[in-house]
Amino acid sequence: MRNLFKTFLLLLIMTAIFMLLGEWLGGSRGMMLGFIFAAVINLGSYWFSDKIVLAMYRARDPQPDERRVVVLVENLATQANLPMPRVKVIELDTPNAFATGRNPEHAVVAVTTGILGILNDRELTAVLAHELSHVRNRDILIGALAATLAGAITMIARMALWFGGGRDRDNAVAGIALLILAPIAAFLIQMAISRSREFAADRGAGVLTNRPMDLVAALEKLHLSVARQPLAATPTSNVTAHLFIVNPFKAGGLATLFSTHPNLEQRAERLRALDAELKGLPKGI
Repeated sequence: MRNLFKTFLLLLIMTAIFMLLGEWLGGSRGMMLGFIFAAVINLGSYWFSDKIVLAMYRARDPQPDERRVVVLVENLATQANLPMPRVKVIELDTPNAFATGRNPEHAVVAVTTGILGILNDRELTAVLAHELSHVRNRDILIGALAATLAGAITMIARMALWFGGGRDRDNAVAGIALLILAPIAAFLIQMAISRSREFAADRGAGVLTNRPMDLVAALEKLHLSVARQPLAATPTSNVTAHLFIVNPFKAGGLATLFSTHPNLEQRAERLRALDAELKGLPKGI
């Protein structure tokens, strides 16, 4: 219910933003065009946001030598009493993973080729359990919507730059528009995606596997690898940062603006406490 309310509020705010922009650019007629544009974007985002995100990263079906990830997801889905999600692989050396889709029946779990290379089966299972926890908690729709809609806002500024035709004055106006619109897009992400959902998914993964320390080990490897080999951040790619289990982009600038992840120390501390809880140990042990 909470995510349903956030989804409705996000779509409402997006509609208002496009209508206000339309009025600013073209009066009452522009407002009507803004409303129509918002309706198309909102409907398209609801039905196709997962496909848009997967297309951005050119996700593909697993190859025969990547079948282990499919087997692990299938085992976890059965254990969690969830429908089997589709599994996709992204050709990226940066190790990471995310889940998307509009509901558990249409969920997709995507992993990079990098993560398959550095995690053992127990660590990879922990990461996949984290993503399935997002599916079970119904975080995936709001995450995909936020990425698609925030991306649409930043695209407006980029279109303004393109239509400027390279003229200095128009480029300056477009640059100012980007400075204004990027924080609005970031606000939408922050409003829709709270850091508490990452803690909840971490806990869900620990309970599902009964091995919270496997996720700690995986997160440590992922953070170290991303620090060494981050993805190049762009205004449009930054809006997908919240989807991944760890932020894949280099810290600073727009990447920091769009960050929704708690730090590694906070996540590890909570997972260690969960490990003690599952073992029946006193707090602090």
